Amino acid sequence: MEFEAVIGLEVHAQLKTESKIFCACSAKFGADPNENTCPVCTGMPGVLPVLNRKAVEYTIRTALATSCEVQRKSVFARKNYFYPDLPKAYQISQYELPIALGGHIDIEADGGTKRIGITRIHMEEDAGKLVHEGEFAGAQASLADLNRCSVPLMEIVSEPDMRTPEEAGAYLRRLHDVLVYLEVCDGNMEEGSFRCDANVSVRPKGQKEFGTKAELKNMNSFRNVEKALEYEIRRQVETIEDGGRVVQETRLWDANAGVTVSMRRKEEAHDYRYFPDPDLLPLVVEDSWVEELRGTIPELPGEKVARLEREYGLPKYDAGILASSRALADFFEASAAIFKGAPKTTANECVHWKDAILAGKLTPETIAHAVEDRENGTISATASKKLVEAVLDTGKPFRRLRDEKGLTQVSDASALDAVVDKVLAASPKEVESYRGGKTGLLSFFVGQVMKESRGKANPKIVQEVLKKKLG
Repeated sequence: MEFEAVIGLEVHAQLKTESKIFCACSAKFGADPNENTCPVCTGMPGVLPVLNRKAVEYTIRTALATSCEVQRKSVFARKNYFYPDLPKAYQISQYELPIALGGHIDIEADGGTKRIGITRIHMEEDAGKLVHEGEFAGAQASLADLNRCSVPLMEIVSEPDMRTPEEAGAYLRRLHDVLVYLEVCDGNMEEGSFRCDANVSVRPKGQKEFGTKAELKNMNSFRNVEKALEYEIRRQVETIEDGGRVVQETRLWDANAGVTVSMRRKEEAHDYRYFPDPDLLPLVVEDSWVEELRGTIPELPGEKVARLEREYGLPKYDAGILASSRALADFFEASAAIFKGAPKTTANECVHWKDAILAGKLTPETIAHAVEDRENGTISATASKKLVEAVLDTGKPFRRLRDEKGLTQVSDASALDAVVDKVLAASPKEVESYRGGKTGLLSFFVGQVMKESRGKANPKIVQEVLKKKLG
């Protein structure tokens, strides 16, 4: 029997706000444990949460960028459960009335475009985290760091429209790029600001009913998501083929062992005893604010890839690499505007020097001048690389370094005549062999001319002069 997987993803994205969602504590990552806390985010009696307007704005912009319908009225609820990193013993979230419904993300799959539906986007607060290290009272200790409590989160829930781990990976990468383009999330998976849980089940191919799903957690990279799904799909198929039954549960991905392991039986919504938070009024979003925010949505990754292909003649692959970073794509276009003659080469250079570009160590002028001088034969490819490295080391302009180091190529054929004559006069046997039919010796002569000219001769012009003189 042939099986197919049914995959849905739940993405938790930390919003890039200065303060937390319901208090004024800093939301920045990396502070000392429990430094960014206050009575509100640690759930002390008698405190009242106050909603962060910027968190609402970022969520609306995300909803618009993913074609969701922003709801005029949404409601915050309490999701009740006890865990050591949740001091209130409940999480403020949205349940029955989320802020956005019914959007989509388009991905590249099987050589075409596939639309993945988005069920809902809702806002909630993050929980703290446990640090399992060290010893306390002679035993292994688990310590609670509450800095992350009440950091603003968006939960973006997809429809179960994905059928392969590769489609899931493509969806995650595209959604990640969208959030980073919008500047609403920094997308750092290692720091936990972009996290994913996956719901996966299998069913006989052609069957409409879904199988029993498992929820996968603890995946901190796109590749780990794909690997975890590959393993879990295989595990479920083998369980069914062996006459067993898949149970609904939460499973953890063990990246070192390459397996998923059971964590707990899956809770149902009623287990959390959701009810409207009595301390927060319903959130009412005016249409005028939504339209104002619609005007702030930048060109998104998919649109940018199509335009880079169309306007600059770039292959889809190259355009996709550039568009994966808004800053890199902007840098490429700035460089291509300075020198319009070779957009493909400019794209290659931008990708090659990507790290330095994103670190702000190079300017568009540097890349544009490097490409233009290479295309015009003013410098060689080797000299171009050395000069860009010198720009990084010294901070001096590219062409000033070119002139200071004397790396300009000789491209005047008449100026190369004397050097070529000298090389040919010093290699009479090789000249005779070449004229006797061993034309592969041309590369030998080119190398000798380059050596004699100390690398300043333009190899292309050297070849032309040599062929003429060798007959």
